[in-house]
Amino acid sequence: METFFAAIGFSIQIYCDFAAYSTIAIGAAKVMGFELMENFDTPYFATSIKEFWRRWHISLSTWFRDYLYIPMGGNRKGFFRTVFNLFFVWLLTGIWHGASWNFILWGGILFLIMFVEKQGLLKVLDKHSWFGHIYMCFFIPFTWLFFAITDFAQLRMYLGRLFPFFDAGTGAAFAGDF
Repeated sequence: METFFAAIGFSIQIYCDFAAYSTIAIGAAKVMGFELMENFDTPYFATSIKEFWRRWHISLSTWFRDYLYIPMGGNRKGFFRTVFNLFFVWLLTGIWHGASWNFILWGGILFLIMFVEKQGLLKVLDKHSWFGHIYMCFFIPFTWLFFAITDFAQLRMYLGRLFPFFDAGTGAAFAGDF
């Protein structure tokens, strides 16, 4: 249970850090006479991963949408092209965040979740917003694990603690963790 609370804690920390930096940048720009767009719109109140990413780091999300996804055809070129476009954008989003395999894995996991949502889960989430909130409380902290932990051995141990029914005796997550 502590492992899940740690993931939620990281979710709160990354939001507070990044939203604060964005607010500071917006304020500093305003002092100099520039208007910057809001970069966060209560993302943790979203009821789907798709909605979360519309509300989180809005400037980056809209850039990927407007300059990659839509010019590549978006979702207007058939099923397989839509899947490829979605995969490619999330792969590049992962690479954009860092030159490490954990970011590519993070982008891949988000692609899979978004794909499942497009295949019908969004209809359920739209119909039952309470379920969407529970879904978000689980999946966003889960995806942040892949974003935050760069060592795959530690990630495996952390996931083993988070999902003990899958644990294959991974042991301590960190040196000195007993």
